[in-house]
Order: sequence, then structure tokens, then C-alpha cells
Amino acid sequence: MSLDGGGSPARIASLAMYRDPAAVAAATRAFWTYLHEHLRGGGITDAPEHLDEAIAYDAAWRDPRLLLAQTCGYPFASRLRGRVRIVATPVYDLPGCEGVMNGSFVVVHATAPAAAIVDLRGQVAAINDPLSNSGMNLLRRLVAPHAKDGHFFGRIVESGSHVASLAMVANGEAEVAAIDCVTYGNLARFAPARLAGTRILAETAKTPGLPFITRATASDAELRILRDGLTRFAGDPAAAHIRATLGLQRFEIRPESAYDAVLEIEREAARLGYPVLA
Repeated sequence: MSLDGGGSPARIASLAMYRDPAAVAAATRAFWTYLHEHLRGGGITDAPEHLDEAIAYDAAWRDPRLLLAQTCGYPFASRLRGRVRIVATPVYDLPGCEGVMNGSFVVVHATAPAAAIVDLRGQVAAINDPLSNSGMNLLRRLVAPHAKDGHFFGRIVESGSHVASLAMVANGEAEVAAIDCVTYGNLARFAPARLAGTRILAETAKTPGLPFITRATASDAELRILRDGLTRFAGDPAAAHIRATLGLQRFEIRPESAYDAVLEIEREAARLGYPVLA
């Protein structure tokens, strides 16, 4: 059986959410090599041999050639629903991750006097992206009860990534950031020196983690092959070392409605008079 679409453009795969430190990047490539073999054998003959590491992570989400990518729950719930299909949601075995639910650690400088969230009033907050659930949305809800007239922080700076936000806190360019549990866990295991000079002040609420997605036009047969490949990877003893490096336990299939929880976090902040992180 061939599911290549009869002359359709070559598919792309982009797994850009977690590829730092280097050990995680190498394991992500190994994960795709494993999955690629299953997909080709299952009939997706145009599955790319390699991940596309040049395309912007968010550009891949809406690319009509998309075979597999990982997105953040907030852009999925607010912008991508109906434009992509959820394949599965990974379950990570890392601190701060509970089953399919992921949260963030609120990180401050190691010498910061803050003892509670309210002590961060007027400080500089680093966010990886304005559409990030873990870096912005969950942080917004956490500080919302302490906001006054729609403001809490003194300034918001956009870093471009969780790793960069953490570095900004460590070197004093920012005073606080929310770092997702997977990124924090990866750094703690493989690059602990990059956590030096910071400490965890608090944890955010948890919402469903970052789903794997494919394009909206993917067939049910293609979706089934993708899911079968993930299930095989999660249970294959030969892939145990890759899973261990990625901190992956398994994959769960959750309905799109599970990500309504992400938008409820947004609505709760708005009800508290804090619709915009500021």
C-alpha cells in the first residue's frame, strides 16, 4: 500500500521543540530514524529520511507537506485547531510532568530575595514566545491574582526560547521566567551548568503537553500508521536508550477538546482582570 498521494510533494517532518542540549538533539534524530523506517514499511513511502531542521518550527505547523511536527498547546487551541490533526501527546518521565500533563517552573536568580510570586512585582520577565503556553500563558495565570490595573511585571522581554530565557535570568538580563518541565529536565540531566545561578521559586498549573500533529488533509490510514509507529517506538526494548535520553515514557491519544484547558487558563486570567502579560 502506498500513501504518497501519487505525485504529491515530498513530506516534511520537524521536531524542533526539544533539541537542546546536544544529547537531546541526537536522540531526536535517532527517534525519527526509527519512526521513518516504520512509516516507510507501513506504506507512507514519501516519509522524509531526515528531519527538516531548517524550517522555522511554527512554519512547519501549517505547511501542506507536513507529515509530523510537535506544537505547543496554546497555538494549537487558539489557532491551529481544524488546520491540523493531533497524532498523539507524549508522556515525559521528568520532574514537573505528570502523565500527559505538563507545567512550568518559575525560575529566578539564585540570589534573588523573592520568596513568593507576589515578590516578583515590578520585575523584568523573560518569555520565549507570546504564544507559548508554558512560557507565557501559564505564567500569566499564576501572577493574575496579584496584578493591579492589568499590570504586574515592570517589563516583558521576548527571548526566543526557554533556554534563552533561562540564560537571561542567570546573567541578570531578566529576573524571572517560566521554563517548561521538559526543557528544565533536559538541562538538569545533560547540561546542569546552564542552570547555575538560578533557582526554582514556584510551579505553574499543568495542562496537556505538546501534541504531535500532522496536516489536516492527512488520511485516517496515514494517521493510523503514524500512531502505530509511535506505539511501537514506545514499547520496543531496542529503542529504550533513545526514550531514556528524551525522557519519554509513552504516547497518549487525547481528543482536541483536552486542549480547551489551555484556553480556560487564558480565560481565568482575563476574569481576574489580567488578559495580557504585562
